[in-house]
Amino acid sequence: MHIIRAEQALLPDGWAQNVEVSVGDDGRIADVAVNIPGAAPAGSLLLPAPANVHSHAFQRAMAGLTEKQGPDGKDSFWTWRDQMFRFVAGLSPDDVESIAALAQMEMLEAGYAAVGEFHYLHHQAGGTAYDDLAEMGVRIAAAASATGIGLCLLPVLYTAGGCDGRAPSAGQRRFASDGRKFRRLQELSARAVRSLEADSLCGAAAHSLRAVLPEDLKRFAGDFPTGPLHMHLAEQMAEVSEVQAHLGARPVRWALDNMNLDDRWCLIHCTQMSAGETEALARTGAVAGLCPVTESSLGDGIFNGTTWYKAGGTIAVGTDSNIRISLTEELRTLEYSQRLRDHRRAVFADSTRSTGRSLFERSLTGGAQATGRQPGLERGRVADLMLLDAGHYSMGQARQDTALDTWIFAAGNGIVRDVWSAGRHMVKEGRHIHRDRIVAGYTRTLARLRDRL
Repeated sequence: MHIIRAEQALLPDGWAQNVEVSVGDDGRIADVAVNIPGAAPAGSLLLPAPANVHSHAFQRAMAGLTEKQGPDGKDSFWTWRDQMFRFVAGLSPDDVESIAALAQMEMLEAGYAAVGEFHYLHHQAGGTAYDDLAEMGVRIAAAASATGIGLCLLPVLYTAGGCDGRAPSAGQRRFASDGRKFRRLQELSARAVRSLEADSLCGAAAHSLRAVLPEDLKRFAGDFPTGPLHMHLAEQMAEVSEVQAHLGARPVRWALDNMNLDDRWCLIHCTQMSAGETEALARTGAVAGLCPVTESSLGDGIFNGTTWYKAGGTIAVGTDSNIRISLTEELRTLEYSQRLRDHRRAVFADSTRSTGRSLFERSLTGGAQATGRQPGLERGRVADLMLLDAGHYSMGQARQDTALDTWIFAAGNGIVRDVWSAGRHMVKEGRHIHRDRIVAGYTRTLARLRDRL
């Protein structure tokens, strides 16, 4: 039994003082006691730690390499994608494992306890399968074993080069599988995940309406009847036009009409939706998996958060391209994007919660739904926890909701002191316990890769 004490803690029914949390050897919370005299270190603030619902781990090594203007000056998501294809062409399994370990380490240090890895880099350059069809997924699982992060591995079906069903391009061949091959890949990936701690699991993902044949999308939920399901949806204006031209409807409308969308689904980005589409999609119970830092970087657009909120929709956040791994920056960018568009402030606040608390609790709930986890400071929940240094000078002795607001809008990663993933104490005093080893491996990998773009 491990005991965690905090001066303040956010419980499911609100704030509590002088809290003592007992964590069992099974990685779950055995007990929560409040108002324990003298039990808590001054300035300590305990929170449930959310999941990062959307990551492409290998893209962490591209950070900073795609900011030069192309010859025609018309850079976009699509020119960035071409650069990504060139970069990924030479990545080895060893490269992917060391990059994923670095990204997962940074996620834990930022306060994420788990990650949904949207994993589509399956094959060798040219599209030839590895001897182990799930070799790259095995490497993601190996990274999770080394870092201690909770893993929701999401092998991705990618069958076509576009909505017209054309064959994948040279840059896409490492991602592509037909339906039968993919089902076997997903089975082998699930086997790799079963070698990890019991809190990790394997779901399945369809890449997008652009990259998966309509007949495969229509039966996807039935092909994978258990576990989380994820998919990119309605990210770019050009994507909307392509889907409409070839499938006869806008992306969200087509998905609503043709796929069994329910609370098993996490739909990523959704930055190109009409008000009606937003309301209808929210009513399905699916999570909107938002990655505001990446969406800003790629010029995707702004999620219709105000309409989604009013329709009772569920949100979660992810780091996607991992250009900057920070839970607080994702939440802050989400709120600020709404303010810039709507000329308002405190968009996600409500009558009982401040902006920061509302954003945090919404992302916690949605992240749990999208990754199959059960965080929360109550008995029986998985011990995904973070301890903040609320005594840090940047916090100004803030308490309760104001402390969350100050962390998200003013302080950042630096006050994340300790993080537990299913009871595994992986971050201590702001540093991952294996940081030096992980950084050394990543540095060696990066030195080989930096001339790719």
